[in-house]
Amino acid sequence: MRRGRQEPGWLRGEPPPRWARMAPAVALVVLVLAQALTPGDVELGYFLAGLPPVAAFAYGAGGTAVFAAIVLLLLGVHDLGVAHARGTDLATVAVVGVLSVVIAWVRQRRDAQLVSVRTVAEAAQLAVLPPVPERVGPVRCSGLYRAAQHGTLVGGDLYDVRAGPYGVRALVGDVQGHGLAAVGTVAALLGAFREAVIDDAGLGAVAARLDRRLVADATATAVEHAELFATAVLLEFPPGLDVVRIVSCGHPPALRMRGSTVEEVAVEPGPPLGLGLAGPTPPKVTELPVRPGDQLLLHTDGVTEARDATGHFYPLADRVPVLSRDPAGLVGAVWRDLAAFTKGGPHDDVALLLLSLDGRDPAAGPDRSRSDGAPGVR
Repeated sequence: MRRGRQEPGWLRGEPPPRWARMAPAVALVVLVLAQALTPGDVELGYFLAGLPPVAAFAYGAGGTAVFAAIVLLLLGVHDLGVAHARGTDLATVAVVGVLSVVIAWVRQRRDAQLVSVRTVAEAAQLAVLPPVPERVGPVRCSGLYRAAQHGTLVGGDLYDVRAGPYGVRALVGDVQGHGLAAVGTVAALLGAFREAVIDDAGLGAVAARLDRRLVADATATAVEHAELFATAVLLEFPPGLDVVRIVSCGHPPALRMRGSTVEEVAVEPGPPLGLGLAGPTPPKVTELPVRPGDQLLLHTDGVTEARDATGHFYPLADRVPVLSRDPAGLVGAVWRDLAAFTKGGPHDDVALLLLSLDGRDPAAGPDRSRSDGAPGVR
């Protein structure tokens, strides 16, 4: 499942589009017809010599060889009336044809290598940040991720939802930097979070573990910056309770949707992860009641700090009541609206995670209800 911007098929190693395959043949026919309609003292056939290199970018080695042979035939057989090439002229065209075949062969090999490398890279990135499931225990989930760096699936933002002995826990974070340079930090934070879901009893202890992870990485690894930090918000849905616990580590506040009302969740913010400022005291945990139908929208600053052409920030809280009525799901609607607002999408990583507690656990029986969002779209 791809989360990044879709590229044209011929840039992903798929066969070139039909127009690219037809262009050399159409050009050949046009030149032959043009030569037939022009006076005899004007020769256009020599333009055919430039077509085999063009064909090398549309056909394989075999197809390019056939195309080059047709060009040689048209130029060398004088009775056809296309051209009157002789001796060195035909030899030059033949050399061009051979070089075109070599170019086509090399291109095919490089395309195959590119497909292999991209496949491995996408598998590795999806292993770091897999698609969010539609449901984790009694919590419905819908996520969306867009990396700022073109052609990548993982950047400097992260999210995850995991079930453990202390309930369902969720993480949304934004590490220093973006693109491939931040993927190592993203992987370290996600690994620490997944361990903490199983081992740490308190949500504050989870945040402290993540902080220690980044402090240790910044100390042990030669990094470009003196400090390695990340903002994050942690949520916990404890089993059997209609509440949610939240810890904020310098991250933009979550939005709570209750009916038609959208409001920022007021929590006491802690310092960002990785600065070692929390000390031995864990960050403060805020506990809020959750009613049926409540939804929590977590996001990174790539959403709220995106600007339009006039420099205005994207008004997420104002747009959510309208976008929540989109039948395709809120997170997808927010991304489309954000892309339209910024005329093509923001220049920062974007992560959105929509969570709601409906009280059902799939372990208790089949769930035939539908999700409120587009599951697993990133």
